[in-house]
Amino acid sequence: MFRSTHQGWRPKLVLASGSPRRLALLQQSGIEPDALLPADVDETPLKSETPRELVKRLARTKAEVARKTARNRDDLREAFIISADTVVAVGRRILPKAEVIDEAAACLRMLSGRTHRVYSAVCLFTPNDKLRERLVETRLRFKRLSREEIESYLASGEWRGKAGGYAIQGLAGTFAVKLVGSYTNVVGLPLYEAVALLDGESYPVRFSWLNAA
Repeated sequence: MFRSTHQGWRPKLVLASGSPRRLALLQQSGIEPDALLPADVDETPLKSETPRELVKRLARTKAEVARKTARNRDDLREAFIISADTVVAVGRRILPKAEVIDEAAACLRMLSGRTHRVYSAVCLFTPNDKLRERLVETRLRFKRLSREEIESYLASGEWRGKAGGYAIQGLAGTFAVKLVGSYTNVVGLPLYEAVALLDGESYPVRFSWLNAA
């Protein structure tokens, strides 16, 4: 559909997220979204919904909300739309995106000394509204956290708004004993899968690489 050249035209890309981490990860890969269209959606799990089902539903809903907005804007009518959502789970139990300190404390106590899973779903709508999706799972084990470690981490405030009450790319990286799978998935956007989706639909993911000089 689209081909990039050194002086070529690049189609527009919308990131359906307001997450600084997801934006930074896309930028790390050399991809600069033309617009951010975060979707305000209810993230409450449905009854009996598994972590996999939840994360896929939320990523698709975010993409659909952003697509509707973009298609009503002349400048973004033919844009690619990419979205993602990330869920932290212990077994079938879905941990919240901690907003208050008690939530974060409960998450850290649950994660202490055990293995949990991080799921991310990535959704892509092409300019002709073809939908592509990927689901990524990473296993992560935390060290056994002392009371002092938990209290110190809570005092840092780094946990606010983070799935599972921690940020692996920050101070909580010192808690990780073993990680199996995608590290960028735990940060919030599995880069390999996101870029593969875009590349597979002929979005010029290396456009900025070619035009860097």
